[in-house]
Amino acid sequence: MSGLGGMSGVVPAGHHRTVSMITLGCARNEVDSEELAARLEQGGWTLAEPGDDAAVVLVNTCGFIQAAKQESIDELLDAAGGGAKVVAAGCLAERYGASLAEELPEAQVLSFDDYGDIAARLDAVAAGQRWAAHEPRDRRRLLPIAPASRPGQGLAPPPGHGEAIEDLPPGVAPASGPRVLRRRLGGGVVAPLKIASGCDRRCTFCAIPSFRGAFVSRQPSDLLAEAGWLAGHGARELLLVSENSTSYGKDLGDLRLLEALLPRLAAVPGICRVRVSYLQPAELRPGLIEVLAGTEGVAPYFDLSFQHASGKVLRSMRRFGDRERFCDLLGQIRRLAPAAGVRSNFIVGFPGETEADLAELQQFLADARLDAIGIFGYSDEDGTEAAALPGQLPEQEISARVEELADLADELMAQRAADRIGQPGLVLIEETSGGGRAVGRSAHQAPEVDGSTEVRGGELSPGDLVDVTFTGADGVDLVAVLAGPDGSTGRP
Repeated sequence: MSGLGGMSGVVPAGHHRTVSMITLGCARNEVDSEELAARLEQGGWTLAEPGDDAAVVLVNTCGFIQAAKQESIDELLDAAGGGAKVVAAGCLAERYGASLAEELPEAQVLSFDDYGDIAARLDAVAAGQRWAAHEPRDRRRLLPIAPASRPGQGLAPPPGHGEAIEDLPPGVAPASGPRVLRRRLGGGVVAPLKIASGCDRRCTFCAIPSFRGAFVSRQPSDLLAEAGWLAGHGARELLLVSENSTSYGKDLGDLRLLEALLPRLAAVPGICRVRVSYLQPAELRPGLIEVLAGTEGVAPYFDLSFQHASGKVLRSMRRFGDRERFCDLLGQIRRLAPAAGVRSNFIVGFPGETEADLAELQQFLADARLDAIGIFGYSDEDGTEAAALPGQLPEQEISARVEELADLADELMAQRAADRIGQPGLVLIEETSGGGRAVGRSAHQAPEVDGSTEVRGGELSPGDLVDVTFTGADGVDLVAVLAGPDGSTGRP
């Protein structure tokens, strides 16, 4: 890291050591923020709510696409306008480093390498000291820990692991073993659990591997220990997150480790549902499909990164598959779990995309019966191969294609939700509003992105897992009543 050059990291006596945190982007960033929050508390900092008066505002930024970058910059400028000292962390900060610091002098810029000593970094910021931001580097070239030193055998926590957890201060938990801490920030009955970091794929449109680094799985024992802690702090559903969950375990010597881990996570006392996010279609093996589709406590939910359906476009993206292969994959899933939830995102306007390619994607969307569809317009990303590909489309044309596909997606998602009317479901209640009404999510609805279900007909509490029958739909959102002739919830 470029240095703190001579900074003592000591805040003057009586300085107000409070920090508020703003988290942007994906659930992986949420976990990072909770780890940073625990480290800061351990270092003597007091956490304030966003918007409250604080000495420092730390913005955990997103740097995935242009819209996310702009949102991150806007948040940093807003925070600076409030008079607090501002720190940029996260993907945008890591990706651009010194150039971001030059363009945005209102904020100090941190690297991932600063996270281990975050309290000292903020001490320096609060004391008015500045340092030279890091020069970005390609983290794909940094060797991860050798697989031989991290054997993946055995799913039980090692001796002494539980005692180490119990010795931690209230409100924090190990995130990668006893020495890494976590503090829940948002509460609620759903909690993300990061199973790995980084990505080894080389999609031509994506810069994430360059700043997130190579794929590194976390040890199963650490995940089970953290899952138990999350359950003890209000979590009922675990959302497993990573850049590519289907690769979990490959660097630990067992590519089928996720199939072994999922039933163990689902059996953690207090956890009623485990959901896996971000599955690569090309890596979705039959054994994993069977576990996701047929394991009690594991949501039959498939977050599949299709990105397109034209074989030509997918090859240009350096991905695999086509419309027929993807439809075959969905057929395999639905033969095992007819009501399984499926979501995916798609890039429209990729360089070289023709009208025929677009029609191929439209046909796939019509055939696939997806519960949730995200449509994104292609934009060049710094340092990616796609930025130099021929056949770049005008922004106006990309916008028109996005609008056309988004309208189709809205119609198809509404149809899919309506198809569920009269069918049974299993809903985890997240909030109640009185009058016998409660809102939660069915197994086919992931948090924040896939709609929700309003449940009527009983007095429910957050964390209840209830059997329902769907009775109505409004777009992707559903209405349901409690199943059973006596109106009972059916499940604890």
